Amino acid sequence: MDNSSLDIWVAGALAAVTVDFLVYPMDTLKTRIQSPNYNHLYKDATGAIKRDVLFRGLYQGVWSVVLATVPSSGAFFTTYESTKHILTLSSTQSQSQSQSQSQSQSQNPLPFTHPLPTPLIHALSSSLGEMVSCAILTPAEVLKQNAQVLDMNSPTSISTKTPRQGATIQVLAKFRHRPWKLWSGYTALVGRNLPFTGLHFPIFEGVRGWLVSWRGRERINGDRNGGKNGNGVVERAVLTGTAAGVSGTVASVVTTPIDVVKTRVMLGAGGEELKGTEKTVRKVKGTLAVGREVWREEGLRGLFRGGALRSVWSAFGMSIYLGIYEGGRMYLEKRRKEEDEGGVL
Repeated sequence: MDNSSLDIWVAGALAAVTVDFLVYPMDTLKTRIQSPNYNHLYKDATGAIKRDVLFRGLYQGVWSVVLATVPSSGAFFTTYESTKHILTLSSTQSQSQSQSQSQSQSQNPLPFTHPLPTPLIHALSSSLGEMVSCAILTPAEVLKQNAQVLDMNSPTSISTKTPRQGATIQVLAKFRHRPWKLWSGYTALVGRNLPFTGLHFPIFEGVRGWLVSWRGRERINGDRNGGKNGNGVVERAVLTGTAAGVSGTVASVVTTPIDVVKTRVMLGAGGEELKGTEKTVRKVKGTLAVGREVWREEGLRGLFRGGALRSVWSAFGMSIYLGIYEGGRMYLEKRRKEEDEGGVL
């Protein structure tokens, strides 16, 4: 990797913003399906889905997450790439492959070596990057998910002073006197994202490595479609996107129960009430308490609510996300090298 931190931030931000706009409607539907008020808000008395309500305002709250994913995605990829690079150079496997002991010592950025296998290096690097990213992203996630379930046609959701307030502004007003609750879902978000990234990136790196090797063998055997450069930007982006789609599907299915709990915690932070009941609980419940409640009241089916939609959304989103990131990163790296060569000449 010959990218600067700025290259990684730009590529990550471009990928994040693109994906946010493309998959946001599916994310909104997933949040509404996982909401504890799903049956009350989005079904009529006969149990039929109120499609005009469920599919209305699918982009509510999009700007909060778009603005937050620019710094959070940059922070994730910078941390991930740096940590992966450092742990790879300091592994005993990398050291044994060096040409001489003096050369390996000069390449190792750490004062020690470790025997961690490559999949574990990828899992640790992505987990550390996710923890940093979640600290930036949590407030936007809380605002986004509360905005996604806001009924914009309800009289209580429209201010008399500003009748055309957006969903994000209305939700933000709820936290005006308690801004610290914007971070109330950090534990739940990390609890969902760490298993997801810890599972996703080792599978992703493994599948991508196999695809790249396969394309290399195809090219050696006479495939003319690769052109002069076997690692072309477009080709590498497609291979990366394919690997990300496969790994994203697997990771999303496994972590759906954690995602359901995370959604409930964040909706609770916004004071979502159970409509049609005499008793209203305003206290924000912890992650474990919410998980036990879902299991007790809805069982296994409740924990996997929205799982099918989430797997499709994750496969599509991660494919575009990492495909654009890898293509952008390689393009910036290639352009930087060409500028350096031109400057030398």
